[in-house]
Amino acid sequence: MKNIVLTLLCISLLALTGCKENSGKAQTGEAGDVTTVDKLTSEQIKAASFEDLFKTIDAKEVEEDIFTLINQDYSVLTAGTPDHYNSMVASWGGWGILFNKQVVFSMLRSNRYTLELIRKENRYTMSFFDREYQEEIVKFGMSSGRDSNKKMTNTTLTAVETPSGNMSYKEAKIIIELDLFEVTTVSPDDFLTEDARQFIIDAHTETNEYHKLVFGEIKNVWVRK
Repeated sequence: MKNIVLTLLCISLLALTGCKENSGKAQTGEAGDVTTVDKLTSEQIKAASFEDLFKTIDAKEVEEDIFTLINQDYSVLTAGTPDHYNSMVASWGGWGILFNKQVVFSMLRSNRYTLELIRKENRYTMSFFDREYQEEIVKFGMSSGRDSNKKMTNTTLTAVETPSGNMSYKEAKIIIELDLFEVTTVSPDDFLTEDARQFIIDAHTETNEYHKLVFGEIKNVWVRK
């Protein structure tokens, strides 16, 4: 019996050692083809193509909690063209169904330059990142890109064009491509709590316009392979 136990223990240790060795192996094949991106270094991510990094799924298949994604991890909205695009941070909004379409909505200040580009192009992306990139994400909310491209070059994130021609970042873990569906202007009278009403009034004082509710129809959802 003792010999049997010792044999099983040896087998377990060998299996564990093999798993550790496999987990530390490079994630690219001999020809440089990406086999998995879970352990890619920053340099490998930057060198990989969009198709190497992402696969498409239905919005209903997103496994992560929406409340955490939007309110804690933050979303990055990006609009424009490969030659000229802009990103901003958004932490208010949600996902749902509108006119039988899968949509996301965001509540944005009316003077956001990214919103201007969204309305110009009628499409945009909503991207989510792991917490390790939060410092880079926050930079998108610290200045405007309306008068200078410095904001978009002051980041270590790697811009990438999706197969549909939208802009996002290779470091994202989820990318949602959206067609602009509706832009609605809110009013203080729409809100029944005093703190919400006062927030809308104060924001109007700053921009002379009320916040916008922006709805986008989900066209594609990409997640890391």
